[in-house]
Amino acid sequence: MSTTNMNMGKIIFYEDRNFQGRSYECSSDCSDMSSYLSRCYSCRVESGCWMLYNRNNYMGNQYFMRRGEYPDYMQHFGMSDCIKSCRMIAMHRGNYRMRIYERENFGGQMHEMMDDCDNIMDHYRMSKCQSCNVMEGHWLMYEQPHFRGRMMYMRPGEYSNFSMGMGMGAMGGMSGMRFMSMRRIMDSWY
Repeated sequence: MSTTNMNMGKIIFYEDRNFQGRSYECSSDCSDMSSYLSRCYSCRVESGCWMLYNRNNYMGNQYFMRRGEYPDYMQHFGMSDCIKSCRMIAMHRGNYRMRIYERENFGGQMHEMMDDCDNIMDHYRMSKCQSCNVMEGHWLMYEQPHFRGRMMYMRPGEYSNFSMGMGMGAMGGMSGMRFMSMRRIMDSWY
């Protein structure tokens, strides 16, 4: 595995829409932005890829951001709450490999993936994905086909279910979460 975690990420958060109000510049993970900003409604990603979370400690709904300007990301992503924490995604250069399982605890059908999949039902005849083993690379998993709906960032590791240990368990209605499409986070996105 070749994951580069050089200081190549930079994101600037603003309290108000259209890059107004106080700002906070970040170049690494931040588990609680409340000590820097009372609220956050816009951001500018100058470099790197980031996951933003609507709760402290990397919990709650997740939003993927790459280089660009987001003058009102709440409207852009349909968010109802502002950002409370963020995590920089290390660049990965190398292969991508993940095993997806139909049921929790690595049960049911298993398929090994090395490329994006816009619909696991069409490609693998799986009705859902409820656990996985990410062996190489960084992935985004989506709740709906064609890379839509809520998403979750997956880095190398075993995930026996998606409600525990992912910062999602404390959110009502997230247990038994299943995914229908997966996308690699490519180094060209940085």
